[in-house]
Amino acid sequence: MTQPSDETPLTIELGLGGTIVVGPHRISVSEAAAVLGAIAETSSVQGIATGLGLSYRAAWERLRVLEAAFGHRLVQKTRGHGSTLTPTGLLLRESLAAAASSLAAPLAREGRTLRARLGPVLGGDAPPLAMVASHDLLLMEVGANRPGLALTVAGSEDALARLSDGRADAAGFHCGPLDLVAGGPAFAEIAGDPGFRVRPLFEREQGLMLGPGNPLGIRAVADLAGRGIRYVNRQGGSGTRVWFDRLLEQHGIPAASIRGYATEEFTHQAVAAVIAYGAADAGLGARAAAARFGLDFLSIGWERYYLATAVSVPDAAFDDLAHALAERAGRMPGYRRATS
Repeated sequence: MTQPSDETPLTIELGLGGTIVVGPHRISVSEAAAVLGAIAETSSVQGIATGLGLSYRAAWERLRVLEAAFGHRLVQKTRGHGSTLTPTGLLLRESLAAAASSLAAPLAREGRTLRARLGPVLGGDAPPLAMVASHDLLLMEVGANRPGLALTVAGSEDALARLSDGRADAAGFHCGPLDLVAGGPAFAEIAGDPGFRVRPLFEREQGLMLGPGNPLGIRAVADLAGRGIRYVNRQGGSGTRVWFDRLLEQHGIPAASIRGYATEEFTHQAVAAVIAYGAADAGLGARAAAARFGLDFLSIGWERYYLATAVSVPDAAFDDLAHALAERAGRMPGYRRATS
């Protein structure tokens, strides 16, 4: 048996499979989907033959067996239009497609885990764990160049979306001072899905980052409206943006009254830099970012920063990272260990 080299790429694609049992008949789900899909796309039995690598006669036989098992005609010939699916055939195809769609995300997650486990066995290195996380200075410092971890920055909601559809092994996120269920649909869904584990990594202080000396005398969120104060926002979908929008709603402040509401930056550091350079007067962000740029800071409150992973990923895979973050959080201004 030839052993694969270190350069041999390993790709795993999991799809809808299984068997439909109708009386004495056992029907392959993948084959039924392929047969019906070929008819829908090519309007000919020859499409079945080509798609499944069969002779024309064998393709007809597969179709006949499928119709006999279900007890319904699935394909009909239409003059001038070739072969088309009957209403029953359409229903079956749509049902199988819906099942495939609903399983696509969990199968993608399992495919990532399977690739990580089989990679070393097949002669290559395990791929790095992919973590997509909302920007945080502590996480960036601890996670930078960490062996076996590929860290990408994205908004909290985007990070959770990538984890959910199998494009990442873990997501780092936050949703302000609220618990996950109250934080919004994206956070409540991840907390209530048994396919994921969620644990707190640390807590951090957020607030309004202001120019040195707070020259405009900003004392509260309400001061941002109607005074010509230039605000710099975080991008839509970020946990900080979600929190800011919630603050505006609580104070009855329309977004249109915030000058610069549509001006977006993608990290706490970028927001702090814009204010430090004098291009804006205020922005919501972490105390650590304000301190790094010598800005004034008006605290809004503390929040938890979470890690979510698919249950198929070993819990211990991120234990070392979690421990390092907790240890550093206890020594870094604007951070603290997550309370139980």
